[in-house]
Formats: sequence, C-alpha cells, structure tokens
Amino acid sequence: MATSRQSASSPLTALLIRRIRAHGPISFAEYMRECLYHPLYGYYSRAQAKRFVDYYTSVDVHPIFGRLLARQLEEMWRILAKPQPFCVVEAGAGTGQLARNILDFAARELPNFYHALNYIAVERSAARRAIQETILAAHWTAGCCESAAEMPHEIPVGCVLSNELVDALPVHRVMFRNNALQEILVGVEGEHLCELSGPLTTCAIREYFATQAISLGDEQQAEASLEACDWIVEVGRRLGCGFVLTIDYGHEAAELYSQGHFRGTLLAYREHQVSEDFLAAPGEQDLTAHANFTALEEWGKRSGLVRIGLVPQSRFLMALGKGNQFADLYDQGRDRDESETEKIRGRLLLKTLIFPEGMGETFKVMVQHKGVAQPVLRGLSSL
Repeated sequence: MATSRQSASSPLTALLIRRIRAHGPISFAEYMRECLYHPLYGYYSRAQAKRFVDYYTSVDVHPIFGRLLARQLEEMWRILAKPQPFCVVEAGAGTGQLARNILDFAARELPNFYHALNYIAVERSAARRAIQETILAAHWTAGCCESAAEMPHEIPVGCVLSNELVDALPVHRVMFRNNALQEILVGVEGEHLCELSGPLTTCAIREYFATQAISLGDEQQAEASLEACDWIVEVGRRLGCGFVLTIDYGHEAAELYSQGHFRGTLLAYREHQVSEDFLAAPGEQDLTAHANFTALEEWGKRSGLVRIGLVPQSRFLMALGKGNQFADLYDQGRDRDESETEKIRGRLLLKTLIFPEGMGETFKVMVQHKGVAQPVLRGLSSL
C-alpha cells in the first residue's frame, strides 16, 4: 500500500494524523470528505482564486452550456403545465456561474419562464456562497433566485440539477483479494499518511456491489459511491413532482467495474497535473471518482425516481441546439459588434463541449423523473 510523500506541515495533514493516532485508521470516504469539505481546510471550502489552476468545467468553456440547459429546463416547465413557482435546485452550485448563465439567458429569451422561476443555488462553502452575492445579485433583486447551504426539505415541483457534483462525493475504496472484499483505509506511518487494508467498515459496501451484480477480479481495486446513493435517495424523497438532471463524467456499472478500470477511477488533480498520490497535500488537491449511473438509477428507484434516459453530453447539447442552428451561441445584443474572429472562437469552444476528443463523450447526462406521465424531452431525442 502507498505512503504519502507529504509531511505533516499542513494544518489538515496534522489534524488527520492526530485523529488517526487517537482513534485508529479511517475509511477513504472519511479522508476524502475532510480533504474536500473540511470547513476551514477543505479544497471546496476555499474561494475560487485557484480553481483554474487545477481544472475547468463545461460551465467555464462558454455560456452556451447554461443557455441550452435553460432551454431544457423551460421545456420541463411546460411539460409540468407551467407551475408557479417552478423550483430549479442546483446542487453544488459553486460561485453561481452556471446559475448566472441560465438565468441571464432565461431573463432575455424566455421571460415567462424566468418569472416563474425559483432558482436555488445550493453550496455548502460559505466562501463560495459569498461570491454568489455578486454574481447573482440582479436575479436576487428580481426575486427569481436565492442561495442556500443545504437543499430544501421539500421541492413541490421542479428540477434538481447537478453538474460535476457526483464525481466529488466521497467514496469508499476496496480491493478484491483472497476471494473477499477488503477495504483500503487511511492510517499513519511515522509522520506520514499511508494506505492500509482491513475489513469493510460498513456492510453497505457489500450491499452496493451485490445490488448491481458486480464481481471484481483478483487484486482489482474499485470505489463504492455510497454517499452518491444516499444523495439520490434523498433527492427523490424531497422532490414532489418533476425531474432530476445529472451531468457528470462516468459510466454504467458494467463498464465502470470492468477490467479496463482495474485500479478504479479515483484521481487527484493539482495545477492541471493528474496523479494517483491521493494522500499528498490533503485539502490542496481535488479528488474525484467517476460517477456510477447504474447506482444512481437503482437507488433513485427507492424514492420514486424513474430514469428517462442517459446520453453523452454531445448528443444532449446537439439535440437542444439544432432547432435554431445553435443561434444561442451568440449574444443577441452584441451580434452587430461581435467580430468574425470572436464568432469563430465561439464555434471552436462549442466543439470542446460536443466533440468526442473534448468533453462531448466523456461527460454523460442522465434524466430521472417523478410523478410525470411518460415525459419526452428534447435533450434526449434522436439527432
């Protein structure tokens, strides 16, 4: 098992070492939760100053991503007979950039939908919620948007939206060895964090693999995304009627746990560098594991969610944009001033979102519904 090269100089490293020495090894899920969400030292608890140093998302590529999502949300609103209010709950909203792109476009192009909106940008980081105050100020003033640290207890009718949230939820790590599942834990060796193997810390891990009929090969490593399962169950419980729209990179279980992912899918990102040194620099690097769409579907059923479809991001965006030949790529109010060079740049950025060598095939879009009779959505339609 691996040992971290990072010394105990950082506050979070020192905190984790003290905890493990006092109480024993911890699950990787607990370790990952602290690394990403510790209120003082967690990676996602910081403001956005260093975010582009580490990674960028579809939202960062071009506003067209949010504009097309706005069109899909507006169609959902119409399918549900135009309720007022129509709740859009964005889980893991960060600083509110996606929310702004959606709301700016809706205000300009879909005014009736905009005035029916109650957009709730959910973000647990206080630092990032503070940035939302500036980014979303105009929409708060219009009464169409609010910020929250937690998801509403009840969402009567609407859509729960997430973009690259599931991949950042803590996962347990396991290895199949000697015909049994063993859990990969985090312990201490000298002044460093290290990996240890031990018995499963919860029987839910065994249920997770059994429910999906997953069999691992000898010495194969994998992740169990128990928190994502709990999250989707809770989303279904809180949603009265409507949709759940999940965008993330990942696979269904058959692919996710195949021999092609023999070491699992967990990766660490720091300053655009990818590594498997998961124990280095706790709180200073992003940790992600591929979303398991089969688990989201199976556990979603437990609270009434029914899968409508799962498609690559390329197909989803192409289906939404083809109706007007991607006219939403351009700012209608600036078209006359926009140079041909700027328009070409916009088209090139669109390719990043939809082409297989960019984000188009890596990211998937899954839509589930609750209490809607056979919904047909444009984003899931054939091209």
